[in-house]
Amino acid sequence: MSRARHPAINEAVAQQAADWLTVLMSDEAGEAELRDWRRWRELDPEHARAWAHIEAFSQRFGSVHKGAATQALASASVRPASGKRRRLLAWLGVAGGAGMLAAQNGMWERAQALRADYQTATGERRAILLSDGSVLKLNTASAVNVRIDGDERLIELLAGEIMVVSGHGAGSDAPLLVATHEGRVRALGTRFSVRQRDGVSHVAVFESAVEIRPLDGVGAPLLLPAGRSATFTRQRPEAPQAIDAHLDAWSRGQMIVDDVTLGEFLADLSRYRPGLIHCAPEVAQLRLSGVFLLFDTDRILNLLPDSLPVQVRSRTRYWVSVEPAP
Repeated sequence: MSRARHPAINEAVAQQAADWLTVLMSDEAGEAELRDWRRWRELDPEHARAWAHIEAFSQRFGSVHKGAATQALASASVRPASGKRRRLLAWLGVAGGAGMLAAQNGMWERAQALRADYQTATGERRAILLSDGSVLKLNTASAVNVRIDGDERLIELLAGEIMVVSGHGAGSDAPLLVATHEGRVRALGTRFSVRQRDGVSHVAVFESAVEIRPLDGVGAPLLLPAGRSATFTRQRPEAPQAIDAHLDAWSRGQMIVDDVTLGEFLADLSRYRPGLIHCAPEVAQLRLSGVFLLFDTDRILNLLPDSLPVQVRSRTRYWVSVEPAP
């Protein structure tokens, strides 16, 4: 006898779950947020079913922190469009078979990151001097493993973004490599950054050059000189592009933008603070320029109404919405 199939969880409810999980995963939500969550859960049987599903999923895979799992799944009317929330939906296992597979892969990557040699939390940056004299800088929410021996110097990028300045100390004669999920980047005496994204890696070269070799690629590696950047998959690199002059500003604790849309700006800023930043469609195409200090993202948000016709509303500390000014 076949088991009865339960109807799929409503997509809007799943999106609400992703919003609240993002807000509450920090384990710092207060009583007001927990009251809102309980009210939401009791409001509709579909909400309660989604919550029961997520409890079962977290118990089955043992990957969701207990505090977050017992607090997550609550309200939100904003339709999530960001990659961050799509990944959370997959993690929640509410996106069907493909979503469940993505969730398992994502959990494996998170487990790796938690055991990494070096890692940073959301909004944190750090610099490490390696034994060969190289300087390794980690951007927000990044994780790496490092192995330096007589045969090679290997930096394994598990998540996030790094800046590498190759050194000339003991063991520096060995090749310096950065491994990502998509392939390897070999330094040719250089300063460069590597960012791990969903299914692709992005490399930017600020001094000298690097070689990019995709994991499943054929033929010669791509030689990427200073002033150029390239994105690559496991199969091939895309055509090199000129780098943004301010692409490395994060390594100095800055975010520098020149005539970008507000939507793009807030998407990038969201990498440096926990929770969600929602940008209303009515203001997403407004443009701005400026130099912003990443140590205080609240101040960055609060300064926006000084230069743009917007208002910043905070539903909780972890849920901010940028909307048209009244």
